[in-house]
Amino acid sequence: MGHKIVTPSIPEKRAVFATLWEESRGRFIEEPHSATRTPFQRDRDRIIHASAFRRLKQKTQVFVAHEGDHYRTRLTHSLEVAQIARSVARTLGLDEDLAEAMALAHDLGHPPFGHAGEDQLDACMADYDGFDHNAQTLRVVTKLESRYPNFDGLNLTWEMLEGLVKHNGPLLTADNGVADLPAAFRDFAHLEALELDQFAGPEAQVAALADDIAYNNHDIDDGVTAGLFTIEDLIELPLVGEIFKSVREDYPVIDREKWVYEAVRRLIGHWIDDLTAETQRRVGAYKPGSAADVRAMPVPLVAFSDGLERDQRALRAFLYERMYKHYKVNRMRSQAKRILNELFDLFMAEPETLPDIWRLDAQQAPAVRRARIVCDYLAGMTDNYAIDLHRRLFSMESML
Repeated sequence: MGHKIVTPSIPEKRAVFATLWEESRGRFIEEPHSATRTPFQRDRDRIIHASAFRRLKQKTQVFVAHEGDHYRTRLTHSLEVAQIARSVARTLGLDEDLAEAMALAHDLGHPPFGHAGEDQLDACMADYDGFDHNAQTLRVVTKLESRYPNFDGLNLTWEMLEGLVKHNGPLLTADNGVADLPAAFRDFAHLEALELDQFAGPEAQVAALADDIAYNNHDIDDGVTAGLFTIEDLIELPLVGEIFKSVREDYPVIDREKWVYEAVRRLIGHWIDDLTAETQRRVGAYKPGSAADVRAMPVPLVAFSDGLERDQRALRAFLYERMYKHYKVNRMRSQAKRILNELFDLFMAEPETLPDIWRLDAQQAPAVRRARIVCDYLAGMTDNYAIDLHRRLFSMESML
């Protein structure tokens, strides 16, 4: 109550390289402008109201949704990414609404069961142009969402679509042409209008690294909670160990749960501080005068320092061995793959077992198109729905 309030060092005006909503390139299908919201605020609102966004509440981050109420799901993860993205965008003078919308939408294409589900769907689709969750996100927001009478998808702005497609970097390189891109990208009629040989705008770059900050640090929390590793294991890691030790020094008597929470809080702050400092260093070095200049840079504008990248690699290697490859997680992965594989095979062989909205198209479609329909159906499922549907279709007990 009596502490003096310190004003954060937040820019009072937009950076010259921010994406300007007033200069948005608009939507591929023209709509009247809103009198109360910017184009990027409308994008954010459309994502929040999308069915695919609601289904994220029961889609896996690492643990299958029914394993416990305290683990991250795709929905809670997306909200955490959005919070970090807004904080970073505000500090850098970028458009917070665009960064938030990008963060909320980035996982819409994830299937049930996390990366295990993605791997299995890609294997099922091996003869039918494969499956990629980033490309599926584009498919969701441009085709599969069905809410508006005048168009399929959400009709998001050019800046949103460009950011979703290129948030990991340029798609067209010396070694990668349009023909090498996932089918769900190639099927989008306006794909090449998204300037595939350049980086994404600054807000999309912020959202991409906010994703890294969120999942790296919250996997620490979930991993300890699940008993996959201990605080003592983490103490040996660079940076992470130092932060855990600093919490113990500040609070010699603290319960282990609060110890983890405080360490993760400090780690997220450290990641954010490093990101903003390195980005501001690159602003000084490259001097971008617009969002277009950011896209045309030879390297990303938004980045971590080399030192933090080294520490991050050590943490990821630890999490890979101790969490993602833990036998308990492997058992979940095995079950998840089996469920999706058997459902895919069934619907391909017997499309008449699909719900009407999918069956009418799948029954008369050639194999490649039928496979994509089945894939879209499976990718949209929640963990719990896929588990329950598999039980109802493959267990004789469900018929009794």
